[in-house]
Amino acid sequence: MKRSDTISRRSLFQLAALAAITADGKSPVASAKAVLSSAAESPPVRTVLKAAYAADPVKIDGTLRDPQWRHAPAYQLLAMPVHDEPGRRKVLHEGGSIRMLWNEKYLYLGAQLDDSDVVAEGTANGLPDFQLGDVCELFIRPPNETWYWELYVTPNNRQTTYFFPGPGRLGLPGNLRAKTNLLKVAAQVHGTLNNWHDRDHGWTAEMAVPISMLTARGEHFGPKAPSWRVLIGRYNYSRYLPEVELSSFPELSKTNFHLLAEYCDLELVLQ
Repeated sequence: MKRSDTISRRSLFQLAALAAITADGKSPVASAKAVLSSAAESPPVRTVLKAAYAADPVKIDGTLRDPQWRHAPAYQLLAMPVHDEPGRRKVLHEGGSIRMLWNEKYLYLGAQLDDSDVVAEGTANGLPDFQLGDVCELFIRPPNETWYWELYVTPNNRQTTYFFPGPGRLGLPGNLRAKTNLLKVAAQVHGTLNNWHDRDHGWTAEMAVPISMLTARGEHFGPKAPSWRVLIGRYNYSRYLPEVELSSFPELSKTNFHLLAEYCDLELVLQ
């Protein structure tokens, strides 16, 4: 549901409530203030990302050819907002979609990304890949906690794990000291890697996150547990773009992948 749809429904509710005020003895102004105050206190409607259940281990080879991916809904990555222009969003030149699966051992992310110039200059795991080329990122946060993870997969099969105890500790070097090789990642480039002379088609990527890593501090993960919150972000570098292009799911109000309150609910589907 778009934010505009929520506002329109809320406006209709307010008008109906005002029209019904006839016998409570209050002035229209006082009644209007009460309705507006109630609407302002209503919690925003959260976006939901559904992860389908994978009965068998998913083959992580970067192709998304495992038939279990067919059961996972696809979600389109969305453009960033225009700075200082509320309501306007940038044009997304190169799109992409993501899917998620889960089972008792892993949470899986799959991505299909349009890309005219696939770039990945990182040569090892555990690097700040968002500064080194194209990257697909999974941000995941347990319910009612301050800590969260930022997990990378790159076109050249590299991975990075950031762990943040809370948003107030962003930027500290200790965030990179999480164990790096716990993820399973793979990618396939449809074109050539790190060759700006030609034009590529894109890349696909898969990531498997161990549930044991996410629950090492006593967190609960499963369809009966409270919903975890997630965001998938993308950095896209290309010779053919006017600037480095960022996109995400869900949609964000600012160009900032660390807006924890705007992450969507992760729904773990059993069937």
